[in-house]
Amino acid sequence: MKTIKLSTASRTLAEYAADLTDEIVLLTTANRAVAAIVPLKGIDRASIALSGHPDFLKIIARGRAEIRRGETMSMAEMKTALGVDRSPNTYQPSPRQVRRSSPSARRVKKTRDRKK
Repeated sequence: MKTIKLSTASRTLAEYAADLTDEIVLLTTANRAVAAIVPLKGIDRASIALSGHPDFLKIIARGRAEIRRGETMSMAEMKTALGVDRSPNTYQPSPRQVRRSSPSARRVKKTRDRKK
């Protein structure tokens, strides 16, 4: 992150913005951050609008306060509390859902045949 004192800035903000790559330019007055020029590569408008929305900022502040007070759960604790034993993103088809032409379907059929 690059820091520039507004009192010593030698170029216009547009010129600083034109030179942005992946680095944030922090603008300061009396050693306090007053603004930032942030590259927006890969960021959509909704994310930009949400990041400065007062209600969203209140939610973030409330969450940070809960963390400071130790009122949070780890992911493992949350899964235990909810009775979740595997990731919801893991897809495991039942034998009926497996296509008959696939190698795994042939293994399932062989296993069933052996059990008979």
